[in-house]
Amino acid sequence: MITVCSLARLEQTVERTGARHLVTLITGGTEVTRPAAILADDHLFLAFNDITAPAEGLTPPGKPHVEELIGFVRRWNGAGPLVIHCFAGISRSTAAAYITACALQPDASEEALARRLRDASPSATPNARLVALADDLLARKGRMSAAIKGIGRGADAFEGLPFTLDLDLPLVAPASTAPR
Repeated sequence: MITVCSLARLEQTVERTGARHLVTLITGGTEVTRPAAILADDHLFLAFNDITAPAEGLTPPGKPHVEELIGFVRRWNGAGPLVIHCFAGISRSTAAAYITACALQPDASEEALARRLRDASPSATPNARLVALADDLLARKGRMSAAIKGIGRGADAFEGLPFTLDLDLPLVAPASTAPR
């Protein structure tokens, strides 16, 4: 189970779900207090800006960020709830949730996973750069990006409401930690 939320709702979401694994995707320098229930080794912290193209003074999401995300979620492998958050719970975190679903369900339809994401969160607007990088790393041949483009921009919101995506089994074996 993957639950997505904003930074403001992180503590209550971890508590409500009983999560023991956490992914943070946030602008460098943003203070994030890791909830006590999450061990340091079970927390992936990725620092970059929520942008889709390089911009002076900002850090775009890059291939190493996506490689770390894929490696982390493959090690997690569905063992208990996972919380993924960014600042607003709309762009970086929804992209990471979609990437996680695609990485752990290599035979699943990208379109079906994108529709599940949209059904779960009307405001989800996955960061297109993150999705494109993962699409390449997971050898999905443009299908991930096309599926996200197909669901369109989410509803306008300052902060997304927490939502959950349940993954279909079987998942990738835990020993497979490198991106494919």
